This record gives sequence, structure tokens and C-alpha cells, in this order.
Amino acid sequence: MRTVVLTAVAVSILLMNISAQTPQQLAEIWEKQHVSKILPSNVRHKDLQNYLEGLRKHQIKVVEVGRSLANREIYQMEFGSGPMRVFLWSQMHGDEPTATSALIDMFTFLQKNRDKEWVKNIEKTMTIRAVPMLNPDGAELYVRRNLQGIDINRDALDLKTPEGKLLKKLRDEWSPAIGFNLHNQNALTTAGSTSEQAAISILVVYGDAQKTATDGLDRNKRLAAAMVSALNNFIPRNIARYDDEYTATAFGDNFSAWGTPVILIETGALYGKDEMFLVRMNFVAMMTALNDLANGSERSFDTSAYDALPRNSSGRIFNFVFRGANIIDRTKPSDPAVADIAINLERRRAEFPTPAIIRRVGKVSQAGIVEYDASGFIVVGRSSPIRPDSFGELLFYKKSRSVDWSSPELEKLSPPDAIFSVAKWVKGEGIVPVK
Repeated sequence: MRTVVLTAVAVSILLMNISAQTPQQLAEIWEKQHVSKILPSNVRHKDLQNYLEGLRKHQIKVVEVGRSLANREIYQMEFGSGPMRVFLWSQMHGDEPTATSALIDMFTFLQKNRDKEWVKNIEKTMTIRAVPMLNPDGAELYVRRNLQGIDINRDALDLKTPEGKLLKKLRDEWSPAIGFNLHNQNALTTAGSTSEQAAISILVVYGDAQKTATDGLDRNKRLAAAMVSALNNFIPRNIARYDDEYTATAFGDNFSAWGTPVILIETGALYGKDEMFLVRMNFVAMMTALNDLANGSERSFDTSAYDALPRNSSGRIFNFVFRGANIIDRTKPSDPAVADIAINLERRRAEFPTPAIIRRVGKVSQAGIVEYDASGFIVVGRSSPIRPDSFGELLFYKKSRSVDWSSPELEKLSPPDAIFSVAKWVKGEGIVPVK
């Protein structure tokens, strides 16, 4: 009897060691062990190759599987030897880089921690393959499309791009049981009708317009719910469901139709958090899915966390809104106007200044991620009049000041109280109050 009890205890401890990885533990693992050191938006093809060389040194299988139109190498990483085949791919849009770094961190962690019981379980139950940076030409230029000007994610049927042909070939030759399609979305996407940014959006991708359910798609809903539950520990108001409209030419929809049900992960942005925070969120989400697949806990997971996600929404927020500004056009200084000024940021690599563009002047009903009360200031354009589509370079003068607005050297002869330039205060931060 004592032997039976001891055996049961040992089995129970083993199962705990296999499955007891909390989201907080996964986040701590990433903090301590991640090898991605370059902000994802700054990663070029050569940087990826350096990362992959590091993986090879840890005996991770890394092979060249194809070439881009400009003859840049496209690689595939592999971990595990189990029967379940899992396939992930990132950066088919060149300016959507976050998951590429997360994949490097994930494969490095798995290989370096093969002595851990839960990692051993992943290794023996599944074989994981991933293609980081499917579109290296687009990544080099930091643009969405490939060098043919084609959106690879709309090339699943025509197969006009070498990158699209490769992706289909890798799927068809291996027939994975599950796919993860990893992207970035607009930084101003919101979670439903709120003004909260959607830092991560998830979608279980159906293979037809009728959204026909399959066992694989049902499993993916449970995995999506597991990922949402994990991410709720960090960004509970900033998770959404991506638009589920069927797109006949898209790879995710066709992967699901071809027999590899796909989970889409779209990384957005979160004010006050840098790119590496979002790499960590990707790591937590993907490691949660792999661990739950390996230990079988996904089979009993409730899908309600996924079902209840608010849908992606757009057009609800701006990056910055200056409320009640007293705007003067220097060519017509006697005709001031009181209006809100809404400014958005353009997507750029982190190493470059981020252009701030005025998107609306007038009554702005939408929220700003950051809002300022400009009612006590006269605001003029630094180099051009304040109007939509001009650069958001703004000079702020307290209303009590007397200024010669027609002066050709305004900024020099009448120094402003505050200057907003390249999306930040370069002078007078804190003078214009935050609302």
C-alpha cells in the first residue's frame, strides 16, 4: 500500500513539473534568458543571421529553405521529435517584426532547457518548425510588400512570389497539424468600442466563408483561450479578436482549408511599453500554447476567454490630441481659430525619428492616447500652417504674451514657451498640461 501511495505521489509531482508553468513564470523566464537584444523594428536580415548562428551554436537545427526575390536566404528552425507537427511563420510583411524576435527567444529557451521536465514533454510530443522573416527583402526596406510590390499574404492562390511559393511548399511537404501566423497590426487598433489599444489580437482562422467547424479549429479555440487567459495577467484590457472576415487569397485562411488550422497573432502597440515588452507577450502566448498542447491541458480548456474577446476596432483614437488650441496661421495672424489638433505617428524603425502627422484640425470627438489642454496657449506651425497631413511640428505661446506673428524669424526672436517636435517635447515639457 505504501508503494502505491509513493508511486501516486511521484506521478503527481512529475505531472506538476510538466504542467505548472504560470504566465508569470514564463514572463520571468523571458526576462532572464531572452537573447533578442535589438529592438525588433531595427532587426535586418544580417541581424537575423547572427541570431540564427547563435541558435546553431546551441545545436538547434537551422536550415536554409529558400531565397527571396533579391536572393536573400530564408531559414527554418526546428525543435523536438514528437508526432504532433507545429508550424509557425513570421514577418511575411516586412514591417511587422515583433514575433521574429520572440521566435528566436523561444527556440533558444527550449534548446537550452531540455533538462526541464515540461520542456522534455514538449520535445517528445511535438516537432516544431518556424520560419522567421519570410519576407527578408521587405524587412530590409521595412515595407509591407516584397520586391515585386506584392502582399505575400494575398498570394496563397496565385503564387506569384518566391516567398509565397516557398511557404506553400513547406506546408504541403510536411502537413503540420497546427499553424501560427504571426503579424503586427496598426498601433491605433483598439479593443472593441473602447479607447484601449489592442496590444495583442488573436483569431482562430476558418478555412471557408461559412466558418465550418473542425476538430482542429475547436482545439485552436481552446488554445486561443489559454493564450488570452495567460495574457490577461499582463494586459487585461488590451487584448482583442482580429477581424474574422474570410479572405479567399490569404495564407491563413488557405492553410486552414488545406488541413493546417491556423491561429493568427497580431501584435499592436501599448503606450508606455517598448517593443521588447511585446516580444515578451508573444513569448508568453506561444509558450503557453505549446505547453498546453504538450501536456494535454488544452483538451479541457473553456473557450469563453476567447469567445468573449472584443473585436478589433479602428478610427477611435489618435496618438496625441491637443484640446482647445488657439491656432494662428502666420499668413493671417488676425484671424485665430479655436480647435482641437489630432496627431498620429507613422510606423518607422525605432532607430529613426518618428514622423508625427496632423490628421485632424477642428472638433475631435475621438480620444487621444495622450491629451493636452492647449486652451491657454496660442499654437502655430513650426515650419508650415497647422492643417491636416502637414507635419505635427508645433510652437506653443502663452496667451498672455505679445508676439509679432509676421516675423520671418519667429522662433528665434520670440522663443516659444514649449515646442512639440518629432512626437515629443523638445522644449517646455510639462508647461502644456496633460488632460
